[in-house]
Amino acid sequence: MLLSRGMVFNLQFSGGTFFKHFTTCKSTTTTATKSISTTVFNSLSHFTALTSPQKHQIHLYVDALLQWNKRMNLTAVKEVDEVMERHVEDSLAILQPLRDSYRSHCGVPDDKLKLVDVGTGAGLPGIILAIACPEWDVTLMESMNKRCVFLEHAVGVTGLSNIQIVRGRAENLGQNLCFREKFDIAVARAVAEMRILAEYCLPLVRVGGLFVAAKGYQPEEEVRKAEGAIEKMGAFLSQVCSVQSQSPYGQRTAVICIKDRPTPMKYPRDPGIPTKEPL
Repeated sequence: MLLSRGMVFNLQFSGGTFFKHFTTCKSTTTTATKSISTTVFNSLSHFTALTSPQKHQIHLYVDALLQWNKRMNLTAVKEVDEVMERHVEDSLAILQPLRDSYRSHCGVPDDKLKLVDVGTGAGLPGIILAIACPEWDVTLMESMNKRCVFLEHAVGVTGLSNIQIVRGRAENLGQNLCFREKFDIAVARAVAEMRILAEYCLPLVRVGGLFVAAKGYQPEEEVRKAEGAIEKMGAFLSQVCSVQSQSPYGQRTAVICIKDRPTPMKYPRDPGIPTKEPL
């Protein structure tokens, strides 16, 4: 389903997929996020570098997340400070290495990018990146309908116009010609191990694009095991870099892969197989 300026169009995709695109709308939220503590605020170097309107959008998103989290399981964290440290700041932390890698390896400016967040869940990091980079077109892919309902609400209250929400499994969407190899960058955070993520994400990335996985401390063994899967998807491991994050949950790492040839059509495999039989 495509939603544009109050008009609704039904679009048919295999696997029960639908998507919505949002044009500019005013925020309708009437609540405000509880204040961030001074100690936490001073540690949020990425957040504090945003403009005032962007900070306001993030406050609206965090408020919506915590309100909806009382009714459905979106995140294990319950307090504003923890959401800001664990989710917002960590999502922003991958932005600089993502941009640096795209500029150096792709040889073109990083404006007007098409980015897909695979298994976005509550919209992390996709919504945060869409706020920080309003010139990018961001697609949020999520298989669970109830999470898509929350994402629609979050996009509405923040007034974001550069987000498309797609409901469906990565295995199906990667075989759908509307999405296959259509994105400059695919990102994933807290979704699965690298062998599985490679098969989920790289079929969606155009040749010459990037796949960026947000990982925790010392993911080297996990990455080593995934090198074969990355190669089969038509990509190679570019770098594993530490990212600047003051989160108390440990060092964060960005695993960056570059796609240099098309993904064979047999990938991704049928739903469930990448998890049961990782490459």
